[in-house]
Amino acid sequence: MNEQINPQIQADSRQLILKKTLDIICGKWRLYILYQLGTEPRRYGELRRLIPEVSEKVLIQELKALTNLGVIEKKSYNEVPPRVEYSLTQKGRQVYPTLLKLTSIGEVFMDA
Repeated sequence: MNEQINPQIQADSRQLILKKTLDIICGKWRLYILYQLGTEPRRYGELRRLIPEVSEKVLIQELKALTNLGVIEKKSYNEVPPRVEYSLTQKGRQVYPTLLKLTSIGEVFMDA
């Protein structure tokens, strides 16, 4: 017997997936942060230098939000002075190639 998936359930599922995607990428600085963490772990000070337009308060909030969402991880070292590094989680590394593809949008609209 062929069971069909209820179209409403499929639509609800797609909407939940879209909401999760937007939770992760929405925010003016989130994609910048993910881009900078794409190739190697970074310390907070490095991120501040690489994204100078973001305020300290917003950077801290976004790092915390991305950590809570499971996109990045924060590793603290038991050193003096304290050292903390941020990096993409395994899931974050899976979406990094898609982020790189998004840069093609900017290329299309750049003035020659």
